[in-house]
Amino acid sequence: MISKQPVALLALALSIALSGTLLGCSDSSTSTAAKSAVDSAAEPTQAPPEESAEAEKAARADWEAQMQQIQSVLKSMDRDQLVGDSATKGPRDAEIVLLKFSDFQCPYCAIAAADMKTFTQNHPDDVLYVYKQFPLVNIHDQALPAAKAAWAAGQQDQFWLYHDGLFAYQDKLSEDYYVELAKQIGLDMEKFERDRNSPAAQATIDKDVELAQALGIRGTPTFIMNGLLIPGGAPLAFFEEAVSRFKASTAAQQQ
Repeated sequence: MISKQPVALLALALSIALSGTLLGCSDSSTSTAAKSAVDSAAEPTQAPPEESAEAEKAARADWEAQMQQIQSVLKSMDRDQLVGDSATKGPRDAEIVLLKFSDFQCPYCAIAAADMKTFTQNHPDDVLYVYKQFPLVNIHDQALPAAKAAWAAGQQDQFWLYHDGLFAYQDKLSEDYYVELAKQIGLDMEKFERDRNSPAAQATIDKDVELAQALGIRGTPTFIMNGLLIPGGAPLAFFEEAVSRFKASTAAQQQ
């Protein structure tokens, strides 16, 4: 489930990956913002040019290796396998598929969610947007219960409304809030409780996590558009540019 990557788009995505301005959360380390705060507190130093060049070379190699890993995994999957039971927006047969690997307790995912709301409103007919659960349980104690609650809301066709409520009030994430939000939305509470505590909820989330790990994803938010890795913190304008370039590439191939 991949598309040919326009060369200019690959270069643009790589430049964002190497920019040092990525924003996200990771199980294996503190967030980029936290690291920057620590670095800024230390005595400022200027790395020698050769060290900077080596660091950029290593980062480029890492990004390219992950792109190869993503391509390899996606080649083995059709669209139905890729989407699975995940919550989606847009037509199932859309030309462009955008995956978001996300954690409801990650503050950067909340920012990205606002951008994605605008993005999907701009592309109701030509993009299939797929939400993949990737709770970073080592650093976010409410990530998994929030994911289960959102999945349960989805069993009553209210995933996106519940999703918005979770991201809007991340400081309230708790058992009490999951119940409160479900009641506000008007969910069948007996079914909601049964579903969020079911083996099916855990199994669905586990499947998303396994896919993320197979793709080499290390943090949230992470996006993949038609096989293109888009780093966390990429601006909304990049997503618009990517759609335009993928469409242009497809049109050129059809001529």
